[in-house]
Amino acid sequence: MSLMKEKIKELAKRKSEQYAGGGEKRIEKQHAQGKMTARERIGAFLDPDTFQELNLFAKHRARDFGLDGKELPADGIITGHGQLDGKLVYVVSQDFTVSGGSVGETTANKITRIMEESMKCGAPFVFINDGGGARIQEGVDSLSGYGRIFYNNVLLSGVVPQISIIAGPCAGGAAYSPALTDFIIQTKSAKMFITGPSVIKQVTGEDVTAEQLGGVEAQMNYSGVVHFVAEDCLDALNTAKKLLSFLPANNLEDPPELEFDQETEPGYNEFLNTIIPDDPKKPYNMKELISSLVDNGDFLEIQENFAKNILIGFGRFAGRSVGIIANQPNYFAGVLDIDSSDKSARFIRFCNAFNIPLLTLVDVPGFMPGIKQEYGGIIRHGAKMLFAYSASTVPKITIVIKKAYGGAYLAMCGKDLGADRVAAWPTAEIAVMGAEGAADIIFRKEISQAEDKEAERQNCLEKYKDKFYNPYVAANRGLVDDIIEPGETRSYIITALDSLRNKRDIRPNKKHGLIPLW
Repeated sequence: MSLMKEKIKELAKRKSEQYAGGGEKRIEKQHAQGKMTARERIGAFLDPDTFQELNLFAKHRARDFGLDGKELPADGIITGHGQLDGKLVYVVSQDFTVSGGSVGETTANKITRIMEESMKCGAPFVFINDGGGARIQEGVDSLSGYGRIFYNNVLLSGVVPQISIIAGPCAGGAAYSPALTDFIIQTKSAKMFITGPSVIKQVTGEDVTAEQLGGVEAQMNYSGVVHFVAEDCLDALNTAKKLLSFLPANNLEDPPELEFDQETEPGYNEFLNTIIPDDPKKPYNMKELISSLVDNGDFLEIQENFAKNILIGFGRFAGRSVGIIANQPNYFAGVLDIDSSDKSARFIRFCNAFNIPLLTLVDVPGFMPGIKQEYGGIIRHGAKMLFAYSASTVPKITIVIKKAYGGAYLAMCGKDLGADRVAAWPTAEIAVMGAEGAADIIFRKEISQAEDKEAERQNCLEKYKDKFYNPYVAANRGLVDDIIEPGETRSYIITALDSLRNKRDIRPNKKHGLIPLW
């Protein structure tokens, strides 16, 4: 056997040892838990035979607590890049079969190298989490590694899309890297929290299970940390694929445009002329309205079960990606509160960072009243929406469907917050506040002096509605560009987007604005 053949044989043997991860028994255990291995996840995510692994032979240099001389294949992390639908993507996948997927110094080095290269090459970064957090045997070196990961998360922010998939445990400091990324997809079997149930029991005396603390219901419905819930690993990977299909590779590119057949997707939709009930107290489902507007009825909703009074997500108009924000009238009447304000503002800022136009569908009765909201800082949280919309320079199109009252109307991207197009349906009610409250203030004297106060109140109420409960006053002031037939809405949006394609919005030179986060 020639020297080269011997060397190639040795290489194949060494690679095989690295590819084996934690060994057959640990891989079988991973499968028994319904989980894919780190390499299987990458294989299912990327286009076949496109993954190029980097730093396969990287090795830890720890010597304490039993790590001296211990082999940890690939140091518990698979890193590299490949193609997704023919486009470059950088991927990191934790290997739970190796040291529980824990992160040490070398692990962090591998991760940060991929992050740095994804930024240099302008390609999305996807991190598949399935690990026990910092490798405690490596002490401060492990902590330093996480610090460098967090730092690079911030450097990548607004430059390339970052997606985290939580496919197993993600605890302690490990949870902060996903929190610094743009979108988090969590499988139903995964857990994500800062401190586990045992620590909470010791410190606060509270009894809670891992599922109650860090399961998908906790992190989607209550905390709003998670953006998508997946049935399993494969579903999570498919969700990430679909999400990336709406996004540009980086902040210097426009969103992808798909081929569009205008004959199969006409601009006019008669259904929209009937979606608003005649009874003003009867709600309707805004999701049906959105599905009737976007290409093929395809709306990718984000944070579906968090702050359900507002909807956010991606759709396409004539093949072009658009970010959609819409009040949901069949949940708390579509009112804005603390959570819905945060949910919207974050999404608006993401779309602006990646050149994705914004479509806002308005049916809002106001901000949520109440002591809990005031003490919770509704003023500060609501201001985040005002800030996010005002700071956005992408094309902004607003359609007023029905109610648009007070400051909440402005917060839903009114003309004065820089909306490029504002159109209203004939059903739109654009006013400072609801009719009953307004009439009681404006006509207080007439009502108080009337013999039949209730009859006079109803009479004054109708006067106010006739005067202000329509879109025409706003249109007279130039605050509404056009009043359109509902069935024409899709065509209006497509035409507006096309005209705004080359929009430029020059802003004052500054380091950054100060969004009200405190």
